[in-house]
Amino acid sequence: MIHVPILALETSCDDTCAAVVEGRTIRSNVISSQAAAHERFGGVVPEVASRHHLELINAVVDAALADAGTELDEVDALAVTRGPGLIGALLVGVSTAKALAAASRKPLAGVDHLHGHVAANFLEPDPLEPPFVCLVASGGHTLLAGVRDHSGFEVLGQTLDDAAGEALDKGARLLDLGYPGGPAIEREAASGDPDAFSFPVAMAHGPGLDFSFSGLKTALLYSVRELGPDQTRARRADLAASFQAAVIEQLVARLERAVGDGEWAAVALGGG
Repeated sequence: MIHVPILALETSCDDTCAAVVEGRTIRSNVISSQAAAHERFGGVVPEVASRHHLELINAVVDAALADAGTELDEVDALAVTRGPGLIGALLVGVSTAKALAAASRKPLAGVDHLHGHVAANFLEPDPLEPPFVCLVASGGHTLLAGVRDHSGFEVLGQTLDDAAGEALDKGARLLDLGYPGGPAIEREAASGDPDAFSFPVAMAHGPGLDFSFSGLKTALLYSVRELGPDQTRARRADLAASFQAAVIEQLVARLERAVGDGEWAAVALGGG
């Protein structure tokens, strides 16, 4: 593992982030969230995200360097998320990292977003050693990774359509619960009955490890239409609880299926 200071930038979605990492040690980690800016739209608007990244990226980088007690000249390399993510948002991070690397004559590494989620498990204060299974469940991605060493991972399963977080965001929008959808649905579901509605769990009994959430989202849409506005409001807690239970059941089922052969020593959960 490399034990030199690295300045890392991340702008794949709606958070503007920078960190200084040295080996397994996180010397600083600065995150500027745009959640409030996107709340009224019920989801992330790519153009709005890109503009906010442009406004925030320099200040976030400066804060990360200051928190680490270092300067750009003292880091040995830069890293930046190159994808997957929102194209315009990624472009801000990549362009900034290229400019900083060129000006300081430092090497620059482009990092796969999902690889970053998995590799974060190697960092302090509680580094996890392979072999382990990592479930990444975020707004844009749902991935089951088999990690046998530090160099990469094997894709055991991934979503065939919507990601889990995307389904929760759209479910929250259907129930008029606001954004981000995951926390909003969780709050509403706390007072609901998860068995009140029978929502589908895709490929629940098959042998595969892929995910699918589009059918679940459609089932919620049909339930809301059938109930009508008044009954939807009256039974919103039950709808949220049942919808959330179906999302979680699918995630847990695939994870249990993956670790069932006993090959993996641990399970890691990631996302963002």
